[in-house]
Amino acid sequence: MTLIIRDQLVNPPTWFASFRDLTLYCHIFLRDDVVIESDDIDTYYRWIKPRGGMDFIEDFVRPGAEDGLHLDTEYNYPLTIVTDRIAPENVQGLIHRIRAWRGAA
Repeated sequence: MTLIIRDQLVNPPTWFASFRDLTLYCHIFLRDDVVIESDDIDTYYRWIKPRGGMDFIEDFVRPGAEDGLHLDTEYNYPLTIVTDRIAPENVQGLIHRIRAWRGAA
C-alpha cells in the first residue's frame, strides 16, 4: 500500500522526530511505500533531506498523481486520514488509524 503524506504535515506544528517515527513504522513494519504529496517538491526536499527525513520516504508526487491512503490536513480524497500535525501525542493514534484503513482497503 502507498501512504501519501501531504507536504504541510512536514512543517511545524509537526514534530520532525514524530514524522520520522511515523514514516519509519509505516515503511519497516507495515511495508508501505511512503511518499510526500507536494506542488513545491524542491523546497520540501531541501527541508527534509538534511534532517534525515528521506530515510523512509520513497519519493515526492504531485497532488492527485498517486493512489493510496492519504494523510492530509483536510478531506480531499476518499481514503484520507485528517490531522493538523504529527506529534508525540498523536503518532500512535495515527498509526492505529493507518493500520485500520489498511484492513478496510
